[in-house]
Amino acid sequence: MPEILKRKKALSVSPLKASQTIGAALAFLGFHRSIPMLHGSQGCTAFGKVFFVRHFREPIPLQTTAMDQVSTVMGSEDSVIQGLKTIAEKNNPSLLGVPTTGLSETQGSDINMAVREFRKKYPQFDAIPVVPVSTPDYSGCLESGFAKALEAIIDTLVPLADDAGTIPGKRRRQINVLVGSFLTPGDLEELKDIIEAFGLRPVLIPDLSDSLDGHLDSDDFSPLTIGGTDVSELFTLGDSVATLVVGDSLHNAADKLKQRTGVDDYRFEHLMGLEATDRLIQALHEISGELVPYKLERQRAQLQDAMLDTHFMLGMARFAVAGDPDLLLAMSQMLAGVGGEIVTAVSPVNARSLKQVIADRVKIGDLEDLEQMASDKKAELLITNSHGVESAQRLGIPLLRAGFPQYDTLGGYQKNWIAYRGARQLLFELANILLTLEKGEIHPYQSIYAQKTDFREHLI
Repeated sequence: MPEILKRKKALSVSPLKASQTIGAALAFLGFHRSIPMLHGSQGCTAFGKVFFVRHFREPIPLQTTAMDQVSTVMGSEDSVIQGLKTIAEKNNPSLLGVPTTGLSETQGSDINMAVREFRKKYPQFDAIPVVPVSTPDYSGCLESGFAKALEAIIDTLVPLADDAGTIPGKRRRQINVLVGSFLTPGDLEELKDIIEAFGLRPVLIPDLSDSLDGHLDSDDFSPLTIGGTDVSELFTLGDSVATLVVGDSLHNAADKLKQRTGVDDYRFEHLMGLEATDRLIQALHEISGELVPYKLERQRAQLQDAMLDTHFMLGMARFAVAGDPDLLLAMSQMLAGVGGEIVTAVSPVNARSLKQVIADRVKIGDLEDLEQMASDKKAELLITNSHGVESAQRLGIPLLRAGFPQYDTLGGYQKNWIAYRGARQLLFELANILLTLEKGEIHPYQSIYAQKTDFREHLI
């Protein structure tokens, strides 16, 4: 178990985290015809939208209650009610999420009361689900905001088994999949392919692989999300044969889903690397009763070969990693599994999963802490989001971009990190980066007793 070093600085010098509000908005973007409405100022929403657009390179449906000086002082509930009415009237969404910001939380806004008042005042919009969630951006991070939004969605939209008449296992091929914020759209596509290979039908909660995978749609413009899990699927989760939970941050959401539906679940901290993927494949084999498909056996053998090919470079390599707790845990266990050493580990917030990170110490801090610790520990490679570019340049070591946001490269959102194929590609990428440092190269040996000859003597 690593030593957790608490934050002592009064401020973040080079912030590592993205806010809870952004995380909650991201969760809502994984449902079909949905839209998040951030309860805060226009600047809060505009800043988040810039992050999303630069990361995904897609139009992002995002609205705001546009709190101003007057509503901040006198009360902002009317802004919520009017904003919900306007969006419901103009766009008729299938799901309307209302995450709070630091401004509205500091002002003391009661978001749940505002939603109740909206229901009383405009009963004609009762068919449109509205999910409020408290996500102040002065605490937590993207991961915790994402998890809170899923908890709120389950509480609001998933019916109790007794009330809905659902029976676990009634839909023998349907499987619920709660997915964490550290999984990319590319990861989710891979996960769906693996589940479908066992003859199962996955219902992803949420499904960013269908809404933010970078596809072109036949419609010129939509004010709502295109793709994602249909909201109606949430009413059938109690009929599923099992639930997969990917990410330790979703522990509370998984508990709520199991309590409401009675469906048994299988929980995974992550799906990176050989051992973690083996656990997933074994679980799918038990749930479906099907044999493991040959293509997955071949992919496993390919990963094993890649581990042999790259062990000269990765063995005893020194890594500095920074990211949200779930991503940090996954990356540390993946690298440790191939002989790497995590000499620096930094997380923006404390979480239960950090106790399982394979490192001597985990610092709760920012990118300045990462840079200082990586320098002291002589790290060879830095792994974090695009905010780490300047730190890598000052340290004089290469950077592998992972997590959110990735705004200075294309396709980071579509990269696959999980399962056999994702792990294999990651090993090659890491090994190739280390080869540029001549890591693992065998240099010619010259004996100290060999006679030194001046080549100029042999020139004519």
